[in-house]
Amino acid sequence: MLRAATDSVVDMSSREPAAPLVGWAAWVLVLIVAVSANILNNAGAPKLYLVTSVASAALLLAIARATGLSWRDLGLARDTWRVGLIWAVAIIAVVATVYAIGASLPLTRGLFQDERVQVDSGWELAWQSFVRIPFGTVLLEEVLFRGVLLALAARTMGWLRGAILSSLLFGLWHILPARAAAGANPTVEAVAAAGGSSFGLLLAVAGSVLATALAGLVFCWLRLRSGSLFTAMGLHWATNGLGYLVAAVVRGGW
Repeated sequence: MLRAATDSVVDMSSREPAAPLVGWAAWVLVLIVAVSANILNNAGAPKLYLVTSVASAALLLAIARATGLSWRDLGLARDTWRVGLIWAVAIIAVVATVYAIGASLPLTRGLFQDERVQVDSGWELAWQSFVRIPFGTVLLEEVLFRGVLLALAARTMGWLRGAILSSLLFGLWHILPARAAAGANPTVEAVAAAGGSSFGLLLAVAGSVLATALAGLVFCWLRLRSGSLFTAMGLHWATNGLGYLVAAVVRGGW
């Protein structure tokens, strides 16, 4: 699937390689920004989530451009915006349909029972779904994993291997959120309780990391197939932003 998508993308591994110092410096700086943002958002300063995410995304793009990556390499070339947005709208419609069906079925309704989704007003719900998630979660993670890291890796190992590496890192990125989810969602909590608390928690986190890594491959395929980062952003917001909306409806009767 990924190999077919990469056929339509210029292979950066055939270009003049970047100077080793510049290449390694870019990786080090990107990883420092990523780890710092992850810790701040999940443990250090969660109240500054949106500010940290937007600032980190801007810094990552600056690093990428400084190391020689083009806007096309990052999936942000202007002539890809239109097709990316068209793909994004179609994907959002599909995910919305799937979520509506899932929330209406007793068998899958419990997946939306997340204690972290607690809103007291429509304004707060709108803030979370249409501001915090798209400009915090989606913007940072897509710029980082399907933009900068994917392009950096593709420059030395090709798009296919770059997508695999990016997706593995995307899975590891979710270790801290997965630990929090283990105690907030009844379905995930049931998995965490299997075989004892410690082993169960490890099982739940490992399962979440693996599932997220596989999702990362889908995001990468969409990014490469369409040539636009907006496509992956559309699917990412649909799964998270619409998921938050549906969870609020299930929990609070909105």
